[in-house]
Amino acid sequence: MTSQYSTGYPPPRISKSSFTVAGIPVTVYGLSDLPPDVTHVAVLWLLHPRLRSHECMEPIAAYCIHHWNDNCKKDDGPKGLIAISFDQRNHGSRLVDNRANLAWAQGNKSHAVDMFSIYPPVLPLRPTDGTAMDTSLLMDHIPSYLFPSNFPCITQNLCLGVSLGGHASWLLLVHEPRITAAVSVIGCPDYIRLMTDRARRSELESYTQGQHKFLGSSDFPNRLIDVVEKWDPVCVLLKPLGRDVGTKLRATAVQRPPLRTLLEKHLKGKAVLALSGKEDEDVPPDMSEPFINYLNDAMGKGEGVEEGWWEDPEFLMEDEVFEGVGHAFSEEMVRKAVSFVGEMVVKG
Repeated sequence: MTSQYSTGYPPPRISKSSFTVAGIPVTVYGLSDLPPDVTHVAVLWLLHPRLRSHECMEPIAAYCIHHWNDNCKKDDGPKGLIAISFDQRNHGSRLVDNRANLAWAQGNKSHAVDMFSIYPPVLPLRPTDGTAMDTSLLMDHIPSYLFPSNFPCITQNLCLGVSLGGHASWLLLVHEPRITAAVSVIGCPDYIRLMTDRARRSELESYTQGQHKFLGSSDFPNRLIDVVEKWDPVCVLLKPLGRDVGTKLRATAVQRPPLRTLLEKHLKGKAVLALSGKEDEDVPPDMSEPFINYLNDAMGKGEGVEEGWWEDPEFLMEDEVFEGVGHAFSEEMVRKAVSFVGEMVVKG
């Protein structure tokens, strides 16, 4: 993965302000750059990759905020954009044990448990652990620090995450009502499918003995399966279909009503941009493809699908796989993400 994300041009200068919110060190970008006539503010939450820290997201904050200020804001009145980043658990200033951040290939036997425990929620109705919990908690309290008089007011929340942060972005999109749009860069909404493929690539003994023996083994314990099924986007939205690691996720007429209810509850009116590298071996785009195809089929946009069964004119999903790109946030991907963020802030 590249050391600094770029559009091909140096990132513009951007103001930075530091706060400690709920015991979490937080960096706010663009606060001092807000025009004096701003009445409402959109917040872009930036979620960094595994083995990195929040500082790596600063260029993305600069590109997005300057793109808004220079190209978009005049079309949307007195609305401002700021970005916020913080270290994910066991990363950066919050590092406790670096071994727990490593993968199976680096000798971490508890990789699947360690990674999933970092970013998802664990209790019903509200994210209460990991990056998703931290983001929701910060959403509750950051207005009191930034705008104690409640003016301007925060009226929109978006998120953009890379790799581990990309997984968290999918989860926030599904579970956090205040997140109206998400950008998932080299992330995946299907944790079981992703980890099963990673077990294959890592040649874990539990996988080489037979795929069915991996799930429920010490590498992916049954208790982890229970937790994943509560929160993983694919598990939550496809619950009426049952768990299938296969590539075809098609709903019958009988299954569609409960599936439609889940889509309405979790995705209605939202937007997501999924960016992947064709040559990515860590998070292959194939791992997300069945779920992406399922959503397209539901909307009547899938290949060979004449009519959809879920209608939401406000929901938007864009999925793009970049040729020649591995596990990276390439210049072209950065440009696409910056443009999408601007469009979503305009949309409101």
